Amino acid sequence: MPEPLSPLGLLLDVDGPIASPVTRTIATPSIITDLITLAGANVPIAFVTGRSVAFIRDQVVVPLRAAGLPGTMRMYGVCEKGAVWFPITADGIGEVVVDDSVALPAEAVETLRRLVADRFADTMFFDETKQAMVSVEQRTDADHAVYQAAAARFNEAAFSALTGLGLGVRFGDRVVPDADGAVPFRIDPTIISTDIESVTLDKDRGAERALAFFAQSGPLPSVWRSVGDSRSDYLMADHLHAAGYDVSHVDVRPADGILDRPYPIIVEGDLIHDEAGAQFLGFWVDKLGLR
Repeated sequence: MPEPLSPLGLLLDVDGPIASPVTRTIATPSIITDLITLAGANVPIAFVTGRSVAFIRDQVVVPLRAAGLPGTMRMYGVCEKGAVWFPITADGIGEVVVDDSVALPAEAVETLRRLVADRFADTMFFDETKQAMVSVEQRTDADHAVYQAAAARFNEAAFSALTGLGLGVRFGDRVVPDADGAVPFRIDPTIISTDIESVTLDKDRGAERALAFFAQSGPLPSVWRSVGDSRSDYLMADHLHAAGYDVSHVDVRPADGILDRPYPIIVEGDLIHDEAGAQFLGFWVDKLGLR
């Protein structure tokens, strides 16, 4: 007998609303239990993130499995902003697919790795788990203000190094095309990292990937909520809205500026980051009568 259609679907950024940006782990226990409860009610849940498969496996899927993921559910991971994707089951992460067509050239990856090691290793580390994009991230033992000053210098140095290799790169308002006039890559800073990635990757691409996966297993809910802590996370809701779904976006860091959108924007009072994420998930567990 087919599972009943859930009235709700969720597209969740990970850093911020689910994992603490300080500890880089799921630090609020109710997030684990509420995700499991919602998954058990057949709510489609996709983690749409810039993080790597290794991070989602170790910091999200492992604790979810330890707490008891249901045997039947609809859960999916889209990592590196749409470059990597995989199903999630009670047994863990399924087959991982990597879109190598959007990856940075090996020479560029090695140049950025050396740049971090030679000049910035005291405040950041090169994320060796990424498979298509490059990310450098604040060390957990580094002061945030010190890191941000170093990150500004790193971003400038990375822009110079990559354009020096002949790559077409966008960084903020600056654009340097390659020899063919193309600009296939961008430098995208966040509060704890810098991502260097294909311009084709972003949260709307991740949302599209997740919906296509869920559609393979049956009808989709008409009501969706996306949750994130950065302005680019609104792109998940943009995609849902354009596709005709009833969508609202939950902004767990509204101090960065709430964007003007044709759909509702939700904030959780004065709560931010994973405290706001926990409040949001708890609301829906109660609203669906699952507690």
